[in-house]
Amino acid sequence: MEYFQKAKTIKLISHKDKYLVAADDLVSIVQESNETVNNKLSATWTVEFVDGKDSIRLKSCFGTYLTASTQPFLPGVTGKKVVQTMPNCYGDVATEWDPQRDGMQVRLRSLCGNFLRPNGGLPPWRNSVTHDIPHRPNTWNKLLWDVEIVEKRAVMTPPDKGFFGSKLIHNAVVSQEPI
Repeated sequence: MEYFQKAKTIKLISHKDKYLVAADDLVSIVQESNETVNNKLSATWTVEFVDGKDSIRLKSCFGTYLTASTQPFLPGVTGKKVVQTMPNCYGDVATEWDPQRDGMQVRLRSLCGNFLRPNGGLPPWRNSVTHDIPHRPNTWNKLLWDVEIVEKRAVMTPPDKGFFGSKLIHNAVVSQEPI
């Protein structure tokens, strides 16, 4: 979680050096290579913290959220679709992700216990993203994402008193007097 504390916007990069991208159809989530992503906003995600939890939400440039759906990616496979959904005023736990740090990388775990997983291979797997629990030990490393901080969060520092000291009552300046 501390990995995201300083980040306002990020890009997620898979083990195959592909970026997590919100497609412009406002539904699909895909992976794209560095050459196609360079100046695309759709690869940039805004980090939002969930109140009272160690979870985050990732908001796309379209205002949609990275969501762990319950729909199977393909019939008969364990992987479920990862999609974009519009914000829900009540808060949707399917949009919440629990970041688990592993060295300099993270795994993103949905609240149902599945991990965000970049897929490769032949179509329809190529450049797709699902969420599931890997059953092979060597697959765990494929769940790791590099986090590239695009914009840092503004650090809240106490106001500098400078030459004059201020007495504050309920955030209103009452008087200023020389130090």
